[in-house]
Amino acid sequence: MSKEAFRAARDLLLAARGDYALAEAAFVWPRLEHFNWALDWFDSELASGAHGAHPALRILAGDAETYTFRDLSQASSRLANGLRRLGAKRGDRLLLLLGNVVELWITLLAAMKLGLVVIPSPPQLSRRDIDERLARAGASLVIAETSETTKLDGREGALKRIAVGAPTPPGWSDFADLMRAEERFTPDGATRASDPFLLYFTSGSTARPKLVVHTH
Repeated sequence: MSKEAFRAARDLLLAARGDYALAEAAFVWPRLEHFNWALDWFDSELASGAHGAHPALRILAGDAETYTFRDLSQASSRLANGLRRLGAKRGDRLLLLLGNVVELWITLLAAMKLGLVVIPSPPQLSRRDIDERLARAGASLVIAETSETTKLDGREGALKRIAVGAPTPPGWSDFADLMRAEERFTPDGATRASDPFLLYFTSGSTARPKLVVHTH
């Protein structure tokens, strides 16, 4: 039912994409009780059948790379299993310190599948900014580019650390190792549409950054 309601809302916007007034008047946000976009739409619709071979992501920095919907579906399921093996579970909060690399998009899909709450953060953050986000958001996991891992040196506690890129620093897990997990992913239960998924911090230019929560 949730997927059909999502599809109907999507189809309405596509049909009215040339008529803003019609779209504004007719569109109503679907009321969903359970919905996990990565599982219920990306995997089951976009990555399935012939459509799965269509390009989904192009990374233009450095050597241009293209990834299909099926590539991202399979990769995110492997990462979700790898993170679960590391101890990640539904509701855990993940600080994400990645630029525009394919690992960013794989991680977002994997986190959605697992039910993790993601704190997207630019890699350029200072150590002080990172400390504040970890403390205020209650993060128990962090995924960061290897070049940024020194910003977490000396931090105590049970924070699970995953590094993207070589060499893997001491005390950190290798992102590539987690990607060697099995490809078939089974969720531990249904995701409520009201469950939190993203925790954003505002810029904080005139005061401390504020937390903004987005649900599934």
